[in-house]
Amino acid sequence: MQILSSRPLYQGWLNLLMVRLRAAEGVEVDRHVVEMRRAVAVLPFDPERRVAITVSMPRTPVMLAGLPDMMEAIAGILEDDPADCTRREAMEEAGLRLGDMVHLGQIWSIPSVVTEKIDYYLAPYGAQDRIGAGGGLVEEQENISVHELPLDALWTMMARKEIADGKLAILLMALRLRRPELFSVPVD
Repeated sequence: MQILSSRPLYQGWLNLLMVRLRAAEGVEVDRHVVEMRRAVAVLPFDPERRVAITVSMPRTPVMLAGLPDMMEAIAGILEDDPADCTRREAMEEAGLRLGDMVHLGQIWSIPSVVTEKIDYYLAPYGAQDRIGAGGGLVEEQENISVHELPLDALWTMMARKEIADGKLAILLMALRLRRPELFSVPVD
C-alpha cells in the first residue's frame, strides 16, 4: 500500500483525516484515520495488602450505550515524559504518590483507525502513598471515583467479564503474570 494523499475532515481535540491509498494492483481506496495523542495507563498495587487502585467516571460513549460507569485503570493524555505524566495522573485522579514503576511497553489502542499509543505501567505503592483525595482536576470536570479493591476480587471480576476497560484488563493480566502470588487470598 502507498499513501497518495491525506486531507483533514475535522480538527480539534482529535483530528479526523481521510487518507487515500493505492494498493499494489493499482486499486485506490479511502481510509478514515483518527489522530490522537499518546497516552499513559497505570495499575498501582499494594503488594503487602494485595489491593490495587482503580477509578471510575462518567464516560459519554458508555452512557450513550445505556451502561453504568466502568472500573478503569488510571490514565491520561501524554503531556510530557511518560513516567512523569503517569505519576501526575495518579496524583490527580487517585491522590496517589507513585515512586518506582515498571514500564510494560507501548500498545496501539486501535491500529486500524486510531493513531493513539498507550504506555502501560505497573506501580507498587503502600498505604502511606495515598496522600490526597483524587477525583481529578476541578477544571476538567472528570467526576472521578477512586476504588481500592483486593486483587483477587478484581481478578474475579475479570473472570466474570465484568472488566470492560481494555487498559485495566491488560494491566491486570500483566500483574498476574508477573506476581501471581498477589492474587491468592492470604492464609492466616
